[in-house]
Amino acid sequence: MATIPPVCDFGWRAPDFRLPATDGKTYGFGDVAGENGTLIMFICNHCPYVMAVLDRILRDAEDLQKLGIGVAAISSNDAEAYPQDGFDEMKKLGLPFPYLYDEDQSVARAFDAVCTPDFFGFDATGGLQYRGRLDASRKEAGPPDLRRDLYEAMRQVAETGKGPQDQVPSMGCSIKWKESA
Repeated sequence: MATIPPVCDFGWRAPDFRLPATDGKTYGFGDVAGENGTLIMFICNHCPYVMAVLDRILRDAEDLQKLGIGVAAISSNDAEAYPQDGFDEMKKLGLPFPYLYDEDQSVARAFDAVCTPDFFGFDATGGLQYRGRLDASRKEAGPPDLRRDLYEAMRQVAETGKGPQDQVPSMGCSIKWKESA
């Protein structure tokens, strides 16, 4: 069943974190922040919503990096219940930006992430300016000429420091939370 995150809480401060990445390094928010903003996305390997648009995520990440936007992805799913979301499987995607593993799910909880994909676009000072969708795709990729909502919003953030007032939330699979002990 699809899950939809809440609307953007403008100015909300990005929590810091220290997470291992598939490239063998450890990153915090400051390490991935760009001079004009930062995009943190919660994704996972098995989500059909993510896999349907992965090529678009990669395209937009590359284009945003050219605008001075730092990009990182975080996987927080319970890898015991969903082994395809484990750290070794994450490495196989070979993403061209830091792909971080939130094994204890504390970062997803700090961000209040609810689904994959869940996009958090921050301005240059770490204030939230966008929490919306990539584009109008759903479980299947939409037509190639869809408006690039994420890209356009983050381009606006890079240029003005402010995100669009009207945002359409992302939609995707719920974060797969670990059972409480």
